Amino acid sequence: MSVENCTVFTEFIFLGLSSRQDVQLGLFIIFLFVYGTTVVANVGMILLIKMDSRLHTPMYYFLSNLSFCDVFYSSSISPKMLADFLSEQKRIPYNYCTIQMFAFCIFDDAECLLLAVMAYDRYVAICNPLLYTVAMSRRLCTLLVFLTYIIALLDSAIHTCLAFRLSFCNSNVINHFFCDIPPLISLSTSDTSINEIMLFICGTIILGFSIFTVLLSYSYIIATVLRMKSADGRRKAFSTCASHLSTVALFHGTLLYMYFRPSSSYSMDTDKITSVFYTVIIPMLNPLIYSLRNNDVKGALKKAINNASHKINVSFQFINFD
Repeated sequence: MSVENCTVFTEFIFLGLSSRQDVQLGLFIIFLFVYGTTVVANVGMILLIKMDSRLHTPMYYFLSNLSFCDVFYSSSISPKMLADFLSEQKRIPYNYCTIQMFAFCIFDDAECLLLAVMAYDRYVAICNPLLYTVAMSRRLCTLLVFLTYIIALLDSAIHTCLAFRLSFCNSNVINHFFCDIPPLISLSTSDTSINEIMLFICGTIILGFSIFTVLLSYSYIIATVLRMKSADGRRKAFSTCASHLSTVALFHGTLLYMYFRPSSSYSMDTDKITSVFYTVIIPMLNPLIYSLRNNDVKGALKKAINNASHKINVSFQFINFD
């Protein structure tokens, strides 16, 4: 289509999760609760790890970064989605759509790579426990996290630049609830072959590397655990890895279904439901999974609650004394 005949849009319009006005308030309440729980749980996890010296280990350093990603991952989407539930026209300015896609891609990639780093950390801890403190030094941990964010930043920049070089002439209505790459590409009137190729290549490299690292690490972990003579040692090792495996299965499984299933099975309505799960629900579940299944985290949380209760009691006693 020629440039002269192309309508220049300054905003996009989301169709959202549902077009029924009678369910918008109910959806707003549900997702407000989910988003609030996500922020409180993940920020709480970060503060808990920072305050308790027993959690100052590589495993919890990576976990705090995972929680950091979850907060911003969810915050790049949920506030706008919540506002749209209360709006008749779900509009988003062109520039804000760019920022949303850029932020979403960064923290999506970073979380994917962090799960691989955490799998490697568990491999070193279980298979080479005597060398753990040397192998997983503070410098290496910082470097791994830094590389994770740099790779995520570069990948996000590539996809965002490619997406917004496209022309959108026929329509500015996106059949989604946020500026994701596939629905935006499907809306374009330009040649999107480069976008699709780069999405496949970058997605395969990042997600493939993460899955390969996780599978390789846990193959060694399982082999090592099965050779342990102590049943208590085997139980403790599996318990340590259970939370991470649960998070990996949820996150990677959803991404594989979302981006690597046959194109003939694509459905935007199905994709929206799947997107809700991995952009809104999983960030809420991650800290709950680690807190409920991890004795160290539960112990630190109990200690923090007891300390807070003690300070409150002392304050009340001081007030009553006065």
